[in-house]
Amino acid sequence: MASLDRVKVLVLGDSGVGKSSLVHLLCQNQVLGNPSWTVGCSVDVRVQDYREGTPEEKTFYIELWDVGGSVGSASSVKSTRAVFYNSVNGIILVHDLTNKKSSQNLYRWSLEALNKDSSPTGVIVSNGDYDREQFAENPVPLLLIGTKFDQIPENKRNEVLTRTAFLSEDFNAEEINLDCTNPRYLAAGTSNAVKLSRFFDKVIEKRYFTRDPSQVSFPLFLLLKKIRLRHLSVTVVVLNVNLHR
Repeated sequence: MASLDRVKVLVLGDSGVGKSSLVHLLCQNQVLGNPSWTVGCSVDVRVQDYREGTPEEKTFYIELWDVGGSVGSASSVKSTRAVFYNSVNGIILVHDLTNKKSSQNLYRWSLEALNKDSSPTGVIVSNGDYDREQFAENPVPLLLIGTKFDQIPENKRNEVLTRTAFLSEDFNAEEINLDCTNPRYLAAGTSNAVKLSRFFDKVIEKRYFTRDPSQVSFPLFLLLKKIRLRHLSVTVVVLNVNLHR
């Protein structure tokens, strides 16, 4: 079999949200029987037919990098995780629909990954939330996936879905809500499957078919320059910024 071009997609989110189960489902189309905690990073591969059914159809490998740890980890742990953030082509942000804190932490996960090349930089955000415009010009495609959809009580479902819709707008990304123990949520032809394929095609498009495929290495000010202070206290100290052209 001829070697295939590949793209690298990070899978980020708090411990326990179901990242490993999600990656196994995406790559093996099977439920992960005995999920365990990910230490460091685990990589699995999915085959993607780019622009399937068109004259431009081409097969690619999608490397899914399941990064373990907690967003509140010590700086030494974050520095260790930074090695996984090199040459990233896309990011899947995973949160537990029954755990609001895991949803809120996605902002910190995304900033940690997207700003890893801007060190040493200090960013302190408190007493508020982030504005969606900070992600408007982000060159790295994002996808938001909520897990444990089956565990949401019926009387809470509308509230949770409204919250995830706002989250999707903040990240300027499509959202998929599912149960990782049920493959039917990603069955061919479903809206979730269409969104997933569209995301992977976008990742491939930006990596291989754009004139200047910007990767994750971009300055901090690009990510934060459009933040609108909305009950938000922000302190930014930039000591060194590396521009990658």
